[in-house]
Amino acid sequence: MSDAGHFDFLIIGGGQAGIPLAYGLAKAGKRVGLVEEKNLGGSCINFGCTPTKAAIASARLAYQARKAGEYGLNIPSVEVDFAAVLKRAKDILMQSRTSLDHGFERVDNPALIRGHAALDGKAGKRFAVKVGAARVTADQVVLDTGTRTAIPATPGLKRVDNIDSENWLEKTDLPDRLIMVGAGYIGLEMGQFYKRMGSQVTVIEGSGQIIGHEDLDVASAIQGFLESDGVEFRMNTRVKNVRPSRDGVVVLVDGLAGQSEIEGSHIFLATGRKPNTDKLGLDKVGVKLNQGGIVEVDKRLSTNVPGIWAAGDIRGGPMFTHTSWDDYRILMSQILGDGSRTTDRIIPYGVFVDPELGRVGMTEKEARATGAEVKVSTFEMSKNGKANEIGEPRGFIKVVADAATGKILGAAVLSVEGAELVHMYVDIMTAGAPFTAIRDAIHIHPTLAEAVQSAVSSM
Repeated sequence: MSDAGHFDFLIIGGGQAGIPLAYGLAKAGKRVGLVEEKNLGGSCINFGCTPTKAAIASARLAYQARKAGEYGLNIPSVEVDFAAVLKRAKDILMQSRTSLDHGFERVDNPALIRGHAALDGKAGKRFAVKVGAARVTADQVVLDTGTRTAIPATPGLKRVDNIDSENWLEKTDLPDRLIMVGAGYIGLEMGQFYKRMGSQVTVIEGSGQIIGHEDLDVASAIQGFLESDGVEFRMNTRVKNVRPSRDGVVVLVDGLAGQSEIEGSHIFLATGRKPNTDKLGLDKVGVKLNQGGIVEVDKRLSTNVPGIWAAGDIRGGPMFTHTSWDDYRILMSQILGDGSRTTDRIIPYGVFVDPELGRVGMTEKEARATGAEVKVSTFEMSKNGKANEIGEPRGFIKVVADAATGKILGAAVLSVEGAELVHMYVDIMTAGAPFTAIRDAIHIHPTLAEAVQSAVSSM
């Protein structure tokens, strides 16, 4: 095995934390190596955020075109070229991936190393890392290897061709009858996407509520919106067996009414994610993992082994692109700054169904569980002028605040552009200001932002 040199910092994984961290440390004068086995950009660029939102945009445009008559327009028919929709999404992701590749081609530091990396013990005080047939050493190591689709051990599943969140872009034939397993964020977003493209979609969910973390009123509303699109839900239903058929796949399910079979042309597994930590050689240096394979870190993103850090989805907690990117800021603060930035942070997220859900902070259920006295206010989007004017009156805003301090504890914005609107609450919460800061401001009329204000005006 050849020796490929020494680095002050070796970052394993070129995701949304690893790439900016590599550049940031290099700019500060550190010798940095970044190892990537596949494609730069992580899940977000290569199969997640970037292509899914591009594809969802096509689906939304098809949806709007079909209801053009409501706007006084005549569009006789809407024809979907599914392969072209996926090509557009892939072209957009390739622009981002190519830009990242070119960025590393133009510099010597950070150095991009292609291959699979695994820790190989210590070399004195340094960490030894195997990268393919080469061997490098590093004073410190940052793990940013992300997650992959968790494939359940369902009998027969390996006998059928599965679609999942990583390979969907390569499946260019539009499913005729899609069976979606899982009603989390991925299952809902992609289920609505395929339905609007023209598929018949059945969602199978083992629990009694979609996106179980949310308050029931929010989850029920989202389910209703997807059902109005024609998506079918089988709740409290578990997949027992899968077998291939001449037309695709047959799924044996066990629900409240007993066992039954669902026939489909394709099956999509939206069954969660598992960390890419099993082949990193972490046992060689004693890095602790929890039972699910997540790297255990403190609020500084430090593992139990001094000099080894973890960022992105493998460190547990909320698995979002924006938290991964903020992990880079935490690590810069810990390594080169004053150490003040930690995982004690307010993390918003979006569920990009239509209408969108923008969420931040605690749900009503979580807030009441603390025992604190809370105020809860809701505002129907149908009462907002702009929402009606653009023909998007569905949804509502729900705000939870501390009754004593007036500080916002959490908010759910279920509306058109909900993932954009929620940031007004995010900023107020980050500033530690009470809801009155929004209530007493002047918002432009007519705007959707007026609804954000209206939701707190009666608190």
